[in-house]
Formats: sequence, structure tokens, C-alpha cells
Amino acid sequence: MSFMYNPYPYDDPRAVNKPVLAPKTIESVTAGTLQAAARLAREFAATLKTAPRRNLIVAFDGYTTADWSRMINLLSQQLGLLGIEFEAVDFARVYKSEEAIHEMVDPYLEWDRKKDPTLLYGRIFRGGFEAMFDAEKIEAFRCRLSELRSEVPCGKVIAVYGYGCLIGSLRPLYDVKCYFDVTPKESILRIRRGEYANLGDRTARPANLVIRRCYYVDFEMAVHLRGELVQQGVLDYYVASDHHDRIHLLPREAMEQMLGALAAYPFRCKPVYLEGVWGGTYVKRLRNLPDAMRNCAWVFDLIPMEVSIVVEAGAERVEFPFFTFVQREGEAIMGNACVKKFHGYFPIRFNYDDSYHSNGNMSIQVHSGARYNEENFDELGRQDESYYVVVAGHNARTFVGFRDDADTEQFIRDIKLADTEYKPVDYLKYVNYEVSKPGLQVMLPAGTIHSSGRNQVVLEIGSLTIGSYTYKLYDYLRADLDGKPRPIHTWHGERNLAFERKASWVHDHIVQQPRIARQGDTWTEYIVGECDMLYFSLRRLEFETSIEDNTNGKFHVLTLVDGERIRIRSVEHPERHFDAEFMDMVVVPADMGRYVIENLRTEPICVHKTMLKDGFDAE
Repeated sequence: MSFMYNPYPYDDPRAVNKPVLAPKTIESVTAGTLQAAARLAREFAATLKTAPRRNLIVAFDGYTTADWSRMINLLSQQLGLLGIEFEAVDFARVYKSEEAIHEMVDPYLEWDRKKDPTLLYGRIFRGGFEAMFDAEKIEAFRCRLSELRSEVPCGKVIAVYGYGCLIGSLRPLYDVKCYFDVTPKESILRIRRGEYANLGDRTARPANLVIRRCYYVDFEMAVHLRGELVQQGVLDYYVASDHHDRIHLLPREAMEQMLGALAAYPFRCKPVYLEGVWGGTYVKRLRNLPDAMRNCAWVFDLIPMEVSIVVEAGAERVEFPFFTFVQREGEAIMGNACVKKFHGYFPIRFNYDDSYHSNGNMSIQVHSGARYNEENFDELGRQDESYYVVVAGHNARTFVGFRDDADTEQFIRDIKLADTEYKPVDYLKYVNYEVSKPGLQVMLPAGTIHSSGRNQVVLEIGSLTIGSYTYKLYDYLRADLDGKPRPIHTWHGERNLAFERKASWVHDHIVQQPRIARQGDTWTEYIVGECDMLYFSLRRLEFETSIEDNTNGKFHVLTLVDGERIRIRSVEHPERHFDAEFMDMVVVPADMGRYVIENLRTEPICVHKTMLKDGFDAE
């Protein structure tokens, strides 16, 4: 799994959710930035009319890379047409100096290139926006806003805009509170287009460094503040603001009803696609990705912190970050025990690795466990993974564990020489592989050396990590797509490898034969992967016409891995359904209870199911 450093700028039009919404909710969505500004101007004018000797103070906060400039300018124009004075206040005036912020934040970022050759890693900054404020400046700001709330001869609209302006201690100073949300993919694309410098910076650093600091600092602050705002119901307006000229303005009640309705349905997220040096062609053809894409290496179908979710509201399609949805509807989606155990995060991540007809294998790599992640990155959780082979071509292999006869000390010496002296490694002397065929399930608990070989598509399922701790051990001396040598992470890698996980151990523990969990006359549910080291259970459902299941208070994630089209619907409310096609991933919310999967075609069906194990909350 990879950080989303370079998403392909393509919007998949297929992943649309269509919950039944109240007519009032649909009608209250305003599409278009000019239209939204005109609506706010009318509503602000009406409020001023009821209290003509009071200023109306409005706050515009937002997720990292939010841009309020068009709204500020259009609002000024629209209020001017109504004869109302307008003042805009840039909240950035309260931040510490660039130098002071760097001094505070840089120790959280790794600068040692021996440990981290491409400066990818860091430690999560937990100071919040408050840590960014200069004490004297924020006090002066608070006093100024308090003065503006006193009686005046003629009230005007004052808009405060900027990251962090809606922190709890400042909220009482505002009459109207608005939040401009941005999806993770669009945030990264804005950074790459030069539309954002890290909070407090006067100018932007190289894009990868801006993104790295965002993952550990800027995004972290924004995510936690947004969570407070949507959970506590304190916003007046929510703004889906991915498209500068066509935002969607939603009153809070409409946003809450929309997400609440969606949480009662099976739903699908909107994927993000990424090119990569080992990228393949299968998903590119399957999903009609643009010809201009060189390949498709990763498909982030359900990486919780990286994907979005689209809801149809009448003629409009409103797009939310998936994690905004989780923050608002976490218990309905995941169940109370899951929310508590994983601190409100969606605890499993899903993506496809496509090396079909590619130029080679994925890098040979390893991931770190919970203690290492906590001690080195202040990260929540271990990075376990698993591979399920969906498509396999000729000579496809899945690499897992060391060979029984491997000299692991020599392997470490060899990969270090490859990194420093550009000497190739005969990795087949060291790394065990399984012959890939559709249906092969391989579990990859942290510490297990592994790789997906060329000429296959694997469904990758992993445990909760907000960041990505993939340590490449050997990458066949390849250059990346930008022509630069691929970074190798032997420093972290060597410290995380479980050298004892050799072929015989692999076959005894993490490459299992399917076993029956339950069956009927025309259907069977198999356990294809379950062990003490992973907190989720991997299943396969096989049937001809239909199969019934029950969430029992725990969410399920279903992927159609063989077949054309299925319908996933509630038993109690059959109208709550989602129709999925081959390789679509669908979340069945914990609150759904009994549900049915129906075959909408004639061929036999295989559905991969992921669920939290019984007792996961006690591990």
C-alpha cells in the first residue's frame, strides 16, 4: 500500500450511491459557487434586517487546501448589490511566524536520509491548531471580534476565513459557522498544482515535502477539528468544495440527513487510481480508465483516509470525504465496539494491486507492527496485510516468507549492496513463493517478507494505519516513473523482518486451505484466512442464485471476485440496496442486520467477505 502522493486526476463516474432522501433535503442543496454566494447573501441580509444594529460575524473554516477566495469575492459582490457592507478577515494573521512553526513541527518529521531516503516518514503532531497560534495575536483577534459584536449604527457582514478559525474556544464569537470540505485526492492534486503551502509557510516547499508534512501535521489537525464540528452538530453550513466554481452548499440539517440516510444502505466509495513502475493493464481496461494513463498500479477502492463517497441528490451528485461520513455516522457504519476500539477510524483498508501484463513484480517489502509504529511514528495500529488473488496470468507468483534454506543474514548483506553498489540480488534464493491462481488467500502479518508478482491482480486488505509503513527491501534496481532510483528502506526493514517466517511456517499459519463456515443446499461460506495475528476474518461466499447473511452489529465488506453483477439488499428494507459489478467493493453497515446477496445474472458467483473477528475488541 502506498501513500497517495500522486493520484491520477481522473474522476470515476460509476461509484454513485442513491439513498432515498427527503424532498426537503434535495431542495436545500445549492449547486454552484455564485449561486451559493447569492443564497448566503440573501440569508445574511434577512438576519441583519432582524437586528440592524448588530454586525453579523461569519466563519469560513475548512479542510487542508480549502480555498475561500471565490466565495469571499462573490459574497462581497452579492452583498454589495443588496447595499450591505462587507469585511473579510484573514485568520492567518494569528499564526506564529514561519520560523517558529518550523521549529515546532520539524522535529516531528524525519530528516535522516539513511533511515528515510526520500523523506517519507514522521511522527504524528497532536498539538492541534491551537499550537499554531501566537498567544498575543490570538488574544488581539479575540478582543477585536468581541468589539465587533457590540452595537453599531448600521450592521455589516464580517467574514473570518482560515484554517482553525472554528476551534472550540472561538466558536461563541461567530453567528454563522461554515465548513469547506475537500476530498483527500483533490487536496493532493491542489498541492501538486501549487495551490497550497503548509500552514504558516509563506511559499511552498517541494510537493512531496508539503504532502509529507500534511500527513503528519496539517491533515491531522484538520481531521480532528472537522470531526468535532460534524459530530457536535455546530455547523450552520457544510460546503462540498472540490470544484472551485461548482461547490455544493448544504445546510447542516441536509448534510446530516444525507449521511444518515446513506448509513442505512450498502454503499460503495469512489476509487482513486495511481500509476506505478510495476503497474498493469487489467483494471485500466475493466474500468475504462483514460488512455493517457501509463498503467494502473494501485486502485484505492476503500483506503478510508484517502477515498471519497458520492451521494445522488436529485440532479446533483454531492461528494464527501469518506472519513467525514465515518466521523458523522461511525456507530451506524461500524458498530459501537468498533468505534471505541479503533478511536473512530474505519479499521480495515482495501485496495487492488494490478501487475497484470506489467514489467515486473512489486518491490520485495515488509511492514511494521504496532509497537514499532507507536514508538517511531506515534501511529495508531500495526500494518498487517493480506492478498487475495482475483486474476492471475501465466507464471504469476505471490511471494511470502523466506525459503526454508534461505541464508537470511546473506540476504540482508545482499540487499544493502544492491542499495549502495547497485548489485543485483538473486532474490529467488531467499524468498518463498506460492503459485498464484484465483482464490489464493495469503495473510501477511506485520514482519512477513512479501511481494505480489507480475501478471496478476490482488485484492489487498490491511489493518488500520493512517500512514503507510512499507519498507522496500529490494526493487530489482529499477528507476521509478520519474527516472529516479526507487528508494530502499533497509534501515527500517531489517528491524522489522520476522526471519523465522519461512516456507514451512507460512504453510502452517498464513496460507490456509479454505474450510467451511456454514452451508446450505445451493451456497457455501468458506473461511479462507483467519489467524491469531490479524483482527479481521477473510471469507468467500459461493452461490448460484442468492445467499443470506447477517452483520450482527459488525460491518462487512463485500467484493465481487467472480461473476458479473449482484444486488446487496436489506432483508427488512429491500429498497435499501446496492448493485455491484465485478471487482466492486461494497460496505454493508453494521446496523443493517440481515441482508441478501442476489445474483442478477446466470453464472456462479464468488464474493469475498471481510469482517472483524469475534472478540476483536478484546485483542
